[in-house]
Amino acid sequence: MTESINPTPGVGVSEAYEGVILQRGGEELALQKTDDRFTVRLLPNHLPEELTAQMATQTMQPLPSVNLVELQVAPAQLEVVMQQARDSGAVEFASHVYRLETSPDTLMYVTDQLTVQFADTVDRAAIAAVVNELGLQAIEPVAGVPQAFVFRVTDRAEANPIKLANRLMRRSDVLVAEPNVAVQTQPLYRPQDPQYPRQWYLNNAGGTTLAAGSHIFVEAAWEITRGVRSVAIAVADDGFDLNHPDFQGNGKVAFPRDFQENDLLPMPGPQDDHGTACAGVAVAEENGVGIVGVAPGCTLIPIRTTGYLDDTAIEALFNWMIQRGAAVASCSWGPSAIYFPLSLRQRAVLTRAATEGRGGKGCVIVFAAGNSNRPVSGTVNERGWSQNVVSGSTNWLNGFAVHPDVIAVSACTSLNRKSAYSNWGRNISVAAPSNNGIPSIWLPETGYIPTGPQIQTPLRGEGVFTSDRLGAAGYDTGDFTSNFGGTSSACPVVAGVAALVLSVNPNLTAREVKQLLQDTADKIVDPTVDPQLGTEYGTYDSNGHSFWFGYGKVNALRAVQAARQRLPQPQPVARQVQQQNTTAIDIPDFNAQGVTSAMQLTAAGGVRDLQITIDIEHSFMGDLEISLISPQTIAVLLQGRTLGRLTRLQKTYSLQTTPALTRLLDRPANGRWQLKVVDYAPLNTGRLRSWKLTVGLA
Repeated sequence: MTESINPTPGVGVSEAYEGVILQRGGEELALQKTDDRFTVRLLPNHLPEELTAQMATQTMQPLPSVNLVELQVAPAQLEVVMQQARDSGAVEFASHVYRLETSPDTLMYVTDQLTVQFADTVDRAAIAAVVNELGLQAIEPVAGVPQAFVFRVTDRAEANPIKLANRLMRRSDVLVAEPNVAVQTQPLYRPQDPQYPRQWYLNNAGGTTLAAGSHIFVEAAWEITRGVRSVAIAVADDGFDLNHPDFQGNGKVAFPRDFQENDLLPMPGPQDDHGTACAGVAVAEENGVGIVGVAPGCTLIPIRTTGYLDDTAIEALFNWMIQRGAAVASCSWGPSAIYFPLSLRQRAVLTRAATEGRGGKGCVIVFAAGNSNRPVSGTVNERGWSQNVVSGSTNWLNGFAVHPDVIAVSACTSLNRKSAYSNWGRNISVAAPSNNGIPSIWLPETGYIPTGPQIQTPLRGEGVFTSDRLGAAGYDTGDFTSNFGGTSSACPVVAGVAALVLSVNPNLTAREVKQLLQDTADKIVDPTVDPQLGTEYGTYDSNGHSFWFGYGKVNALRAVQAARQRLPQPQPVARQVQQQNTTAIDIPDFNAQGVTSAMQLTAAGGVRDLQITIDIEHSFMGDLEISLISPQTIAVLLQGRTLGRLTRLQKTYSLQTTPALTRLLDRPANGRWQLKVVDYAPLNTGRLRSWKLTVGLA
């Protein structure tokens, strides 16, 4: 038998069910009591064997990280044996073991700790009275969270921590009450999308064609962030199957543009297969179907290009990104000309995007190096080309890849070797995993032709598994392709990592992101000789750079960790101003316009610190997105649609909890501040009760 209940939206947890509802992260989660096990914490100088010798236990398992012992018994004996344990004189604390209804295979162990955050108006004497009444003992304050403390449940308490938390949450003077529960560690995050195990380039455990460390270590990076919607990756390509499940999700696609058809629907033409695959690699949504992109939580700006690289087309393309606030640009294309310097206008718009985009911090621009096994800038004595289309001393130049504000990406294989086709040179920033294959060049009238001389050795390596156009269209007949590759695939891998970096630290400039990706890359080494040109560029010079791999293979974990370490530290605050709007406003149901509540701040000086305290009641908080709009009309997403069945939100957002707020630092505080709340789903309703703005000034 199990005991469980689903909380009703808008109704507090009643006494009858307070023992099977877990307060956690602003949500109320339904629990099931297991019927065959419980845990105890022993008093000092007592051993578990003392209990097992006296009682009808079947198994015993220490849980040393939380100082508990798990005892398993026959279901019919559970309550009797638990009471025997409590009466034994050896037990300090005993509790049932639980399972979440939504995750019944995971055991949840309750400790004797309880975290409580009281309202700002509650003084220490009132807190002490509550603590004493409930039989709690203070352990320590919660660092960085006002009015929050960790308590221990003593033997004077009349209920376990789960029940106490629910009782506390019924009080108007308590903002948060959560029991400290323990679950077993999962070995890094793994999405449940069914095709994810085939995406070796994100994470793999090795194999005959998979070298150790040939992936980008993204699962560990996802433990920190899987990307946020406020960070958008603009993928510029030949068209996108926006009906694909990998691009579905609230707010997933923003500002689509088709420069070929001059409309806002960048769907692919008959042979336009490339864009869908590239977008899938970078940003495919984690939604339980299909694959997962490097940055699944980020937004996709799909842009169908004209197919031509004239000044007007390049300006229109990057101006669209600048005006729409793209954080990252992924460009898996280049000139068809062997030698192609950029025009003044093209150079200028790239520089402007990289310095003026994203509110002045710059759009991170990522370009594929190319697939000819030739330098992005350099000379090769050519021979062996079919039809002798290129011969003798030949200058090669990809003006996009050598632009100083661009991250040029080469490709490496699943065996941590250079992809045979990958372009190379001193302008390569980083490499990323892709497939292996024959070098080639695309000529407008001929199509792809292999570069000479011919390669005689086998080209080993796995292909890239990614999204494909639905049905018979696309590279394969299904909805996915297993043989995507080229630097075209390596480029969106790096774009996705850049988006994860900015999700953690949006304060970084585009140039800082480029340097960070280079500094944190893995120094993979390829000691082999190029089978076509006879060169050996797989090692690194005294500056840590390799012609084949740039500064190394991109490492998502190290990059995200470095970005988090570079978050700005709180600046000295000369004074603080605070204002509150207590006028309650109904939130319109299923209305993309939402509702805004404003307040006028009269304060001279720039913003040095920022806190926004919100009180909202709603029958299903998971319907809502909440944004702060500054006097300069800069919108910062405070809360996405992640609150689930929570019915009351009383929370303070700060620079520490919401890094996107750093966009507002040093800007004038004086003016009209707005809080915008949007309900994106039907049926459930609620209202904004009040909100408070606290600004630290320079």
